[in-house]
Amino acid sequence: MARAQPGFPDRPVRLIVPFAPGGNSDTVARVVAPLLAERLGQPVVVENRAGAAGNVAATQFARARPDGYAILLGSNGPLTVNPVIQANLGYDPGRDFTPIALLVRTPNVLAVHRDVPARTLAALIAQGRAAPGSISCGSSGTGSTSHLAIASFNAATGAGLQHVPYGSGGAMAPDLIAGTIQAGMTEISTALPLHREGAVRILATGSAGRLPVVPEVPSFEEAGVAGFRAAAYLGLVAPAGTPPAVLRALAGAAAAAVADPGLRQRFAEMGSEMAAPAEASPEGFAAFLRQEGAWTRDAAERAGLRPG
Repeated sequence: MARAQPGFPDRPVRLIVPFAPGGNSDTVARVVAPLLAERLGQPVVVENRAGAAGNVAATQFARARPDGYAILLGSNGPLTVNPVIQANLGYDPGRDFTPIALLVRTPNVLAVHRDVPARTLAALIAQGRAAPGSISCGSSGTGSTSHLAIASFNAATGAGLQHVPYGSGGAMAPDLIAGTIQAGMTEISTALPLHREGAVRILATGSAGRLPVVPEVPSFEEAGVAGFRAAAYLGLVAPAGTPPAVLRALAGAAAAAVADPGLRQRFAEMGSEMAAPAEASPEGFAAFLRQEGAWTRDAAERAGLRPG
């Protein structure tokens, strides 16, 4: 396939992943990279730089040459959460990065242990209101997207879920299966196999509507929590100052990847949602990040999180 922009690229492009190999971000990067390479006409090489919840890679990337030969796979942590709850990051996403395209969202879900009496979200809310703090709910850690989702859910419903932080959704899963905690807010990719096995029940999804992989489960909004959304997202950013022609080439490659039927089917089977065409653009991703930033600031205030 012909290159999207004459003269760029004329050598491989590095796709920086701010987390270790094997996780969700790394998996998405390695699936998307070949599609980007096909459009750009050059290899796209995944490079993992883990550390400090994504801050190590983001800080280094903020000083990268703005020539398009290094792009960052950005997510909630480095782009919208860490700037709200951490001081002295060493970078400013709004100043140092230029959005390229949103790629995918993975909704958070609220799942409960199989022995929890509540069969619906409304019943769980009623149980929590009757005895605030009696329902323990795990997250991927203090300040994580799932923690902020719990805080927003409590504020919207008065359910009084008691937050229990873990290091990741995977680390939380054994305690949820065992009934050590009664509930968990986590990405659907973590909860889906447990739901299918009957070890846990997903009561609601943080998606805009019902997900094809769990058509029996309502969204939070459908279950009565108006306007509630909660999802992890992944998108591409370039260093600030990247030339417009280069940015257009990268955005075109990303939009083509997002539109690929095979990729969309693969992520749909995992419960993830590919970006809409308008979001897979610099302008669309910038608007998305503004909305996500506002939600994060509000949720962090509800959770009592301050920069520190």
